Amino acid sequence: MGVNSGSGLASREGLPGYVFRPYRSHDDHGAMAAVRLGCAERDRVDARSVVEGLPTAGEIAEACAKLDDPSENQVLVEHNGGVVGYSTIRWWQERDGTWLYLHRGYLLPEHRGQGIGSAMLNWAEDRIRQLVQQHGTAQTAVFGANAMASEQDATALLLETGYRRVFSLVELELADLRQLPDGKALPAGIRVGGLGPSSYHAAWKTVVDSYADAAFTERWTFESFLATADPTCWRAAWDGEHVAGVALCSIRRHDPTVGEVEELSVQAKSRRLGLGRALLLDGLRCLRKHGAESARLYTGTANPHRSYDLYESVGFRRQNEYVRYRKPIAV
Repeated sequence: MGVNSGSGLASREGLPGYVFRPYRSHDDHGAMAAVRLGCAERDRVDARSVVEGLPTAGEIAEACAKLDDPSENQVLVEHNGGVVGYSTIRWWQERDGTWLYLHRGYLLPEHRGQGIGSAMLNWAEDRIRQLVQQHGTAQTAVFGANAMASEQDATALLLETGYRRVFSLVELELADLRQLPDGKALPAGIRVGGLGPSSYHAAWKTVVDSYADAAFTERWTFESFLATADPTCWRAAWDGEHVAGVALCSIRRHDPTVGEVEELSVQAKSRRLGLGRALLLDGLRCLRKHGAESARLYTGTANPHRSYDLYESVGFRRQNEYVRYRKPIAV
């Protein structure tokens, strides 16, 4: 079922007055942003989140531009001529070969509890089944969905329809970058400094290797790494000429008062030497130097390297939790 048959879906589900229609490019971005804002109080959205905050119309436009065929893989829900919700589909291959087809829906609270959310989920699953057949990925494809722990309505809907939690991320914030603790002395022969282009591949491999045993992680090519490179606040720990660890930090483009620690990775043989803390503090100082007032990061709740202890030791505090759900696809 494509989005163009959405109005028929609504009437069959007994939802008079609601119309499902395709995304119409720039005309819809403001309305989609308004939906997100209208959900914020009920769902306890963290507006400054680097995982999923409150996007502007411009940020939604950028996200839509990155989708494959957004007019087919997004649906908007209208009621009395106004947009009250929307759903989006994305997909990628994970390291173990699984193809994850992720759908994410947003619906204004006053329109919940009437079957609209269920109809949106049904549209997404039907569209994903079409995509799986087109892509030839039926052997390894699964449905995926995200919901914040604070999104009670979305969480209940997913669990009621057979989705199961597979992992979660916790976001942390350091509210004031002026209050950084002092660093500690590093072992002899190790120094922390910037990263030049000749070391980008070593930095990328350090990060990729750190996820070698992690489940549910997306394949990340060196080309993808380069495509989003912003090395201003990238830091590396050097053991002689060898990259022993990296902190990839950046200033948030749409809010330059917020810095983000995108990756913090230390090679296995160099752990327990204080490199992670030294890299983190050096990256945070660089963010502060470039105008950031606070910093955010997120990490998996099943992280085996006790990184929470490190982050909290320099002043980070936990914010919301973001949960990934999955369900098998019956094509």
